[in-house]
Amino acid sequence: MSGRMRRVNEALRAVVSEGVRDLQDPRIGFVTVTDVRATADLRTAKVYVSVLGREHKQRAMLEGLESSRAILQQRINQELRLKRTPVLAFEYDPTVERGVRLTRLVDDLSPGDPDARER
Repeated sequence: MSGRMRRVNEALRAVVSEGVRDLQDPRIGFVTVTDVRATADLRTAKVYVSVLGREHKQRAMLEGLESSRAILQQRINQELRLKRTPVLAFEYDPTVERGVRLTRLVDDLSPGDPDARER
């Protein structure tokens, strides 16, 4: 990935992150935009998002983001001077959830834990 595309992706991530916070859709709670990857021609951009919660909450959040896509694209168009405004596609990113789960496992096995030695 070129330096230009990295800067474009980071700018898109910043604008979308800020825009998501301003959305009024009740399905969209505390959402973290973890990454954005635009195609080289800027026609599309995948927005990776994470939210802690059960599968139904994740599905509802993705539906809320999909319904707010035009608002977020308009914000990108207003704030960034790009040749094209990419069409956003939202995908759930499980890495934050995995990290939390791994942290819990490590904490459960910490050396100061007398129960850890018995397992």
